[in-house]
Amino acid sequence: MQEKQNNIALVWFRNDLRVNDNVILNHAISNHKHIIACYCFDPRHYQTSKFGFKKSEKYRAKFLIETIQDLRKNLKKLNIELFVFIEKPEIIIQQLVSNHNCSTIYFQKEWTNEETSVTNQVKESLPNSVKSISLFDQFLYHPEDVKISFTKVPHVFTNFRKHVEKNSSIQPSVNSNSAEKIKFLINTTPIPTLEDLGFKSFETHSNTAFPFTGGETSALERLNHYFFETKKLGYYKKTRNGLVGTDFSSKFSPWLANGSISARTIYWQVKDFEQIHFKNESTYWLVFELIWRDYFKYISLKHGNNIFKIGGILNRHYNWNNDEKLIEQWINGETQSTFVNANMKELKKTGWMSNRGRQNVASFFSKELMLDWRIGAAYFESLLIDYDVHSNYGNWMYVSGVGNDPRDRKFNVELQAERYDANGKFQNLWLQETLF
Repeated sequence: MQEKQNNIALVWFRNDLRVNDNVILNHAISNHKHIIACYCFDPRHYQTSKFGFKKSEKYRAKFLIETIQDLRKNLKKLNIELFVFIEKPEIIIQQLVSNHNCSTIYFQKEWTNEETSVTNQVKESLPNSVKSISLFDQFLYHPEDVKISFTKVPHVFTNFRKHVEKNSSIQPSVNSNSAEKIKFLINTTPIPTLEDLGFKSFETHSNTAFPFTGGETSALERLNHYFFETKKLGYYKKTRNGLVGTDFSSKFSPWLANGSISARTIYWQVKDFEQIHFKNESTYWLVFELIWRDYFKYISLKHGNNIFKIGGILNRHYNWNNDEKLIEQWINGETQSTFVNANMKELKKTGWMSNRGRQNVASFFSKELMLDWRIGAAYFESLLIDYDVHSNYGNWMYVSGVGNDPRDRKFNVELQAERYDANGKFQNLWLQETLF
């Protein structure tokens, strides 16, 4: 066992906001006696994008604030102080490293354009004597274990899934010990309020299908409830296309998106459930959905910034338009489709939409209205509590005919409504309340 270094290491948290099964945090604690941590509410995340929407709206901001409050408590138990700022990381990290004489910074490796730009600016701001260690830690199947180069990632999901299921293994979860307490360390940095980030405080909507709070503690409570207390995991495949209520699907995606829980933790808990209770198509299907999440991450690793371009990864051209009236009608739930309208109102009032809803409103936006799909993707990016850059843009490309759908399907929203909301319960829930 190697001897730990006496100098202080800095862990820069990004979308890995947990202490359990956090490879980066574990790596830092294994190598250093003393650790400090930081999180930056980057002001760029609350600015308006070129498509006219704030990059993060109030729903995800509230969830993130709750997550950081929880992370600070959990890190304190490991003798690690979390410094929190509303500032660009490239400004703050340089100051922290200098003030605390840090020898090494640790952070999760990202690869999309904006994240890479910030990473490079952080590195450039630091003296050459400071080491930067970044590791991939947002996958179910780690890049070292998929046994395929990024350039060879299959174009069709099924081929990717079969490959990893046959050739790859999932790493065990890691748990961190405590660091040594740093004497005389003072941390007075406040966690911001919604108002500090430019929003008004609000109450969670009474009809939301996602009434949960942010943070690792809530994520683990939700997992325990969905798996072991109610055994709803055992019915997941049958209910996952539901529209109303909290338990038709796992609802793990917001915690996965900001890294409050790891895909590995969920996977190994599924395996525990199968050992203790039973194994069926539903227990497999939850893992199947985690593989979909991985797939879009590998697609973005393969194709880079093409996932943000209008032609997508196929460089395919359609006669897109950007009719502002049609966009507003879609956003406000005022189209000719009551099913689309109900889903869009749910999103606007809660920051949440079911998987079934997302596929339908995105297909309607791009295939029916022929609107530039990137505008829809940017609106989702703004509103969704569970926004994940790879899944969001991967799914939007998929339904818009510029991504990984080999059949280029178009959803018939009326047939979908008949199939998944036959009694109109969901549509009534969101359309009737606007009448009063």
